[in-house]
Amino acid sequence: MATLADVARRAGVSPATASRIINGSPKPVTEALRARVLAAVEELQYVPNAHAQQLARNHRSAVGVIVHDVSDPYFSEITRGLQRVATEHGRLVIICNTYRDPEKELEYVELLRANQAAAIILAGSGYHDEEFTRTLDAKLRVYQATGGHVAVIGRHEHSGHAVIPANEAGGQLIGAELFRLGHTRIGVVAGPRHLTTTSDRLNGLRRAARQHGRKLSARQIVYADFDRSGGASATATLLDTQPDVTAIVALNDSMAIGALAVLRERGIDVPGRISVTGFDDMPIARDVTPALTTVRLPLADMGARAMTLALQPPEPLNTPHIEHVDAELIRRESTAPPPPDPR
Repeated sequence: MATLADVARRAGVSPATASRIINGSPKPVTEALRARVLAAVEELQYVPNAHAQQLARNHRSAVGVIVHDVSDPYFSEITRGLQRVATEHGRLVIICNTYRDPEKELEYVELLRANQAAAIILAGSGYHDEEFTRTLDAKLRVYQATGGHVAVIGRHEHSGHAVIPANEAGGQLIGAELFRLGHTRIGVVAGPRHLTTTSDRLNGLRRAARQHGRKLSARQIVYADFDRSGGASATATLLDTQPDVTAIVALNDSMAIGALAVLRERGIDVPGRISVTGFDDMPIARDVTPALTTVRLPLADMGARAMTLALQPPEPLNTPHIEHVDAELIRRESTAPPPPDPR
């Protein structure tokens, strides 16, 4: 097993300098020096002494939470659950908004490690970007090697504990419901195509289509930002290019609300002419008119689970815990059988 001295020799620095960098000391060092030490940690697979790790943890009280945007209802609900558990454990929560910028995400991981955060929780979708995933994993491994804990929500291939919502199963549920009602001309208002959440939910819709002898073609899908404005613009495009759709699946509730606004502006009856569905079951989903049929994910509970995992004592071999969260179909007034085909 590599020692701190081995790391120092490999990096060409003193053990004291290597220790400061590994343990995130606020004392300034050059980026080149920091990079050499962290590269040596990775090459030698260095793991600090367990007793020293425990001592370091005793001085760590803050937990960093990295989200895309905490003002987004999806992340505000998750954060509500995170903060509830953190408060019970006397922990300070630091919220970091990346606004879906992968570089900011990497910067926040480094900053939280340098400030000796007790844990880092990454909430929200991962990216279909292999280079970014490798880079993030490397940073998380170094952070864990220095005593930090990691938990992720809704991601795929990352180090640490994970809470994984049933996005694909949820997509299948909503698709099966629309096919059961008799819809065959379905349009999809999707989130950004580079996010794993988007592809997971689409995969579930495609599976439901296959099970009902149908196919979801590329022209039936419009990609946009995962917010109300994105939902509105994607719906307008969908109606202009696919005017015969009888159902619109929005891949989150915010997009569905944007879709409802456009349909209302165009005088299109919901659900008499077009049914609309969402995903996530935000609190507002039951209050819009008509109330939104959607897929429920227990967002606050997901946040609470992730914080609980991040704060639990380490186990032998640092075995990560993976918790899967079920999705549930919530039927409301925004869906109905399609109108008779005029043809």
